[in-house]
Amino acid sequence: MTSHQHNEHSRDVHPHHVGARPLAERIAVSPVPGGPLDSAAGLARLGELGVAATELGPPGFLPEDPQEAARLLADAGLEAAGQVVPVVLDDPAADPLAELEPTLDRLTATEASTLVVVAPRSGDPASSRDDDGARETLLRNVDRVAEAAEARGLTAALCPRVGTAVEPGDDTQRVLDGSRIGLCLDTGAVLEAGGDPVALARRHARRIAHVHLRGVASGDLDVAGLVSALEDAGYDGWYVLQDDEVEEALDHLLALAAQWSGVGT
Repeated sequence: MTSHQHNEHSRDVHPHHVGARPLAERIAVSPVPGGPLDSAAGLARLGELGVAATELGPPGFLPEDPQEAARLLADAGLEAAGQVVPVVLDDPAADPLAELEPTLDRLTATEASTLVVVAPRSGDPASSRDDDGARETLLRNVDRVAEAAEARGLTAALCPRVGTAVEPGDDTQRVLDGSRIGLCLDTGAVLEAGGDPVALARRHARRIAHVHLRGVASGDLDVAGLVSALEDAGYDGWYVLQDDEVEEALDHLLALAAQWSGVGT
């Protein structure tokens, strides 16, 4: 992330945030297809809401030309938080790096920080789930993705989701044990799989490189517990809200940030 000047309250930060960029400056949005912000015109709305950044979003959200996309973000006063990209990682015949090259160019041009990869399964899910060869291929490829991102000054994070080659739970643990790629904690995916996002954050805080906060507006997520677990461990990355629940979730997160920073006290 690019540097920001701290506001007048930044000296009064909660101990969690000493030496870190304030929480309120690390809130981003993830545009979803058909969502209220799924257009370039939605960028202005993000600035009005007080969001610091946006992920680059689905096709059509921003211009395909990386320089033009960077210009639109700059005009809106927004940073690029990263981009979520589906890429097959468990097929020895596929080359994920070739597929990711245009995305890496785009992230570099927009001065983004994070490449987030989701790993759809190749072939028949029932036959590939327990395939040792597929798992070994996946572990090799996630490390290759991490190295390619680092070569561009980016951080790579794998986002486990239900129905993919890496689901929340045992799949995630195998990847964390067998590779060095960062983890994107998608709270909605963890909840969907019956897991506890706060417990996961406490257990693996130092591997978490990106956070998708879902379930905030519905009340399903212990936001304060999750953020405390991460900030205590020195997390300095983005908290990304999904755009179809952004306004209510943003109010919740900004209130938490104000409480911790001493704003209004």
